[in-house]
Amino acid sequence: MTRSTESAQSVSAAAPARSGILYAIGAYCLWGFLPIYFIILQPAGAFEIVAWRVLFSLVFCAIIVAVTRSWRALVGVLRRPRVVLIMGLAGALIYVNWQTYVIGVESGRVVEAALGYFINPIVTVFLGVIVLRERLRMTQWIAVGISILAVVVLAVGYGSLPWIALVLAFSFGLYGLVKKQVGGTVDAVSGLTLETVWLAPVAVIQLIVVGSTSGIVFGTVSTWHTIAMLGTGVITAVPLLLFAAASRRLPLIYLGLIQYFAPFIQFLVGVLLLHESMPPERWFGFSLVWLALVILTLDMVRSMRRQRRAGRVAADGCEPGGTPTADPLPE
Repeated sequence: MTRSTESAQSVSAAAPARSGILYAIGAYCLWGFLPIYFIILQPAGAFEIVAWRVLFSLVFCAIIVAVTRSWRALVGVLRRPRVVLIMGLAGALIYVNWQTYVIGVESGRVVEAALGYFINPIVTVFLGVIVLRERLRMTQWIAVGISILAVVVLAVGYGSLPWIALVLAFSFGLYGLVKKQVGGTVDAVSGLTLETVWLAPVAVIQLIVVGSTSGIVFGTVSTWHTIAMLGTGVITAVPLLLFAAASRRLPLIYLGLIQYFAPFIQFLVGVLLLHESMPPERWFGFSLVWLALVILTLDMVRSMRRQRRAGRVAADGCEPGGTPTADPLPE
């Protein structure tokens, strides 16, 4: 093989990775700026916003399915009752996450909402121990311990438990565990479609209650406000599709690092744009969270490198000492 051929192959192999990085950055940046979008939707309340978000997301997904002719994949999922029920549970968890997040934004607690997504990777590790009976390495235990200390420090700083952060972290962590049960058998569009189908009746009831109490805001403020409300379906589905495209092109380690873009942007929005209070004890608590994330990330990098080395050795059919292996290890 000539040098030019090798170079051309390396360029073609690198292209998906570069596009995957761009897709991932795009997804997490859009998620990061969501607080600004929801603030624009005021004076609509959190319950009205989430209700319309569910319904318009369902409409947008239906359009995508129709345009891309993805009915076969969706029908295939609908023929599996167990998967449909699992997606219903996933929908309930993501509803709790969405509703809590918008309540946090509209109540001026964007920084606390960002905290929820900062500690989400640590909560996911913790849930792995409780739910899946996984065994943690010492460095992972250290990260979990530091994060618990951080929550205590922040609880003192806030004068109460940072419940918005905890609900966001645990609801999204449990959402990830539930979605793990269906693995890669449900694509992003079919998954969001089913979740919003399950949530549509809840959204309708929610709008009826809002209409009979405070009144529906949608369509009464301005043309731009109405367009922005209609756009809640787009801003829900587009980052998810970008993330799905990124996950097909990037190793997990890249996604693990880029995922911090969203809470970091949200944190900056809360502190710099919305001027939320950050007394010293909150800075100390966030510093502990960031230290725990650094430890967890370094452990993840080291673990994945070890698995890759083991995978290469297994693929060669022998251990470093020359002993044949029974089965190749997955990368």
